[in-house]
Amino acid sequence: RPHRTELYEDPPSGCWPIVYSPDYNITFMGLEKLHPFDAGKWGKVINFLKEEKLIADDLIVQAREATDEDLLVVHTRRYLNKLKWSFVVATITEIPPVAFLPNFVVQRKVLKPLRTQTGGTIMAGKLAVDRGWAINVGGGFHHCSSDKGGGFCAYADITLAIKFLFERVQGVSRATIIDLDAHQGNGHERDFMDDPRVYIMDAYNRYIYPGDGFAKRAIKRKVELEWGTEDSEYLQKVHTQVEGALNEFRPDIVVYNAGTDVLDGDPLGGLAISPQGIVKRDEVVFRAARSRGVPVLMVTSGGYQKRTARIIADSILNLHSLGLLDRGRAACGVGSSSVDQMIRDSAKDFSNLSLQ
Repeated sequence: RPHRTELYEDPPSGCWPIVYSPDYNITFMGLEKLHPFDAGKWGKVINFLKEEKLIADDLIVQAREATDEDLLVVHTRRYLNKLKWSFVVATITEIPPVAFLPNFVVQRKVLKPLRTQTGGTIMAGKLAVDRGWAINVGGGFHHCSSDKGGGFCAYADITLAIKFLFERVQGVSRATIIDLDAHQGNGHERDFMDDPRVYIMDAYNRYIYPGDGFAKRAIKRKVELEWGTEDSEYLQKVHTQVEGALNEFRPDIVVYNAGTDVLDGDPLGGLAISPQGIVKRDEVVFRAARSRGVPVLMVTSGGYQKRTARIIADSILNLHSLGLLDRGRAACGVGSSSVDQMIRDSAKDFSNLSLQ
């Protein structure tokens, strides 16, 4: 029998299915600057959305930290015990000095934010099914599998969200992962290697980390990109393959790993997609899922430049202005007139944005 979890308690009425917590952001003694990751990008996304009047603090779902019991739905006890060694966490997060910190500091300053983002993804899974869509402003740790972390990913939040849905939500027995981060999503691929309930589409730079040949066997639709791939080729491939994936396998949920490290100039992605290209890409995925009535859960994953937070916010505003983030808001319990006013306000704000 699955254990009870606070992550599946219904959020208070009045909120959008956008999940976040200030605990997502990683800050300690400037060490986070040793990794190219912008370790405060999640909070910046929320601040941009607040400035554009799309959301307010009391209108978003507060993420809760995943407990050990939650994590054990996927992870081995042996793996979770390994995270009690600072040098293991240093290797996973690619921040070498972390190895020299006492583990209680590492738990509080590095792993707790990642556990909270993981809790956020699990919560967003149920919200997506309830409301038709959900966005976890963090998460997308697609290099972590049940017994191994890597590439800044310490917990397998995508696997966890899907396993939670399969075990606890009536009528969810098939999932499609659309992974458009610049890197191959080898963690969820290893976890779902022989699981016919999960269909994986993955588009990534074929020459970069992790190059996991074994994990590639789990990919049903593989889009291997060349260095410096640009908008037109990328968007055409994404559109064709997303449509093909959803025509081939009818899921009960789409988990969309929306990494922004495909952005031109990203030091780790090696692709050359423009900000507008990323906004358009997210639109392609949401249109494909929403037009078929399939709930979609989006996580933000990789993206290592200072401007990525603005692009994620612009993308969410764009999805909203197109009506792709509307359904299910009545379930929030906000009086419809105030919701309509909010939508009008944010649409007005959005039209003033300079999305060339």
